[in-house]
Amino acid sequence: MNTEFLPEAEEEFVEAARYYESAAPGVGFRFVAEVHRCLSFVSEHPYAAAAAEKGVRKKLLNHFPYNLLYAVESDLLVVVAVAHQKRRPGYWRNRIKKIKAAAGRSIAEDRQPYEPSEGA
Repeated sequence: MNTEFLPEAEEEFVEAARYYESAAPGVGFRFVAEVHRCLSFVSEHPYAAAAAEKGVRKKLLNHFPYNLLYAVESDLLVVVAVAHQKRRPGYWRNRIKKIKAAAGRSIAEDRQPYEPSEGA
C-alpha cells in the first residue's frame, strides 16, 4: 500500500525527529525508524490499529509518546498526523475536512473486508 503524508503531518514528523536528535544524538534516528516501522505495519494491516475517529485510525508508537493517525483511501494510506499524546488532543480533526474538500473524495469508511463467519 502506498503512503502519503499530509504536509502538516510531515512537518510534525520532521519537527519531532529534530527535537529528539537535538536532545540526544541518535534518538531522532530511532524516532524516524519507529515511525517507519509503524508505517510498514499499518501498510500491511491497515485496519489493525484502533479507530480514532470515523475514517481515521490511530497507531501508538513504541518508546515514544506519539500516535500515528492515518486514513485509508483505496490503496493509499494517508498520514493525517504524527501527534504527541499529551498535546492538544484532536487538533488534527480539521485536516480530514481538508482532504475531503481538496481531493473531491471522501476518506474510506472504517469497513473491513467481508469475511464470512465460521459455519456460514
